Order: sequence, then C-alpha cells, then structure tokens
Amino acid sequence: MFRECDITKAGFDPFCKIGKQWFLICAGKENDFNAMTCSWGFAGVMWNKNCIAPVIRPQRYTKKFLDREEYFSVSFYPDEHKSALAFCGSNSGYDMPDKMKKCGLTPIMLDGVPCFEEANLVLICRKLYTQDLVPEGFVDKTVAQLNYAQNDYHCAYIGEIVKAYEK
Repeated sequence: MFRECDITKAGFDPFCKIGKQWFLICAGKENDFNAMTCSWGFAGVMWNKNCIAPVIRPQRYTKKFLDREEYFSVSFYPDEHKSALAFCGSNSGYDMPDKMKKCGLTPIMLDGVPCFEEANLVLICRKLYTQDLVPEGFVDKTVAQLNYAQNDYHCAYIGEIVKAYEK
C-alpha cells in the first residue's frame, strides 16, 4: 500500500535513481495508457517547484500519451523488477498492443494517473513545459554526434512533482 511522502525527505538520489536504477514514465487513462523505461533525465528545483525532467525520443509510443495528458507518473522499482523495466524499454506499444499486460507489472491508478503496484516510489507530475532538443543547442557537438546519429532528438518534459508516494 502506498503512502504519501515528502520527496525532499525521501532520500531521493537522482544519479542513482535515474541513471542506475532506471524508472518507468507512464501517462494516459485507466484503460488507455503506456509506459516506457527511462534512464536519462533530471530532477531538481525549477521555477520554485520540485521538478523532474525526463526526455523521450520522438518515435516512442509513450510520447503521444505524454503530449496528450496534463499529468504523468514516474516510478522507481526494487532490483527484482529490473527485467520488467528492461522489457518495457525494449518493446514498443506500437508493435505490441498488449505490452502493458505482458510486462509483468500490475497497473493501478494514483490520483487518476496510471502507475504500477510493484513500484517502491511513485512521483505524480504535472506537465509544466516541453521542449524538443535541437542540434543548434549543442555546444559540444560530439554529444549530438554520439547520441543522435538518426537525428531523433529527445523531447524534454519538465513536470512538477505534485505528490510522491512510497511503500
């Protein structure tokens, strides 16, 4: 059972949580949602609000849900669910309409936003800003060359963390 917590006191280490443990970003409605694995993004304070900023490539199926919805969830998992995160990151809802059923996680709704029961930390976020990364923005051109060979630049979503839940 989830209980609301204060994200500023939850021991949230973005370098570990985002870069090493990964997370699922999820958006949609109860019977019409998708989630994908992310391992790139930022967390911190923006515009005097606690925020998280995941980045999504344009071809990802989850992007259409993020673009459509005002709220999204970001959820983190114990190590025993790493295979489910790997599955969600390597299978597309475009190609696999029943991806969410096959991933082995149990969908639930928190505050009207889809997420998964197996998570140990869920952030409910309200979209504040989106921006496509563009080649002209890269000061270090090697970053773009190494990460965007197909010119599929990420879109950044800055979301205010409106609630945090932990087990």
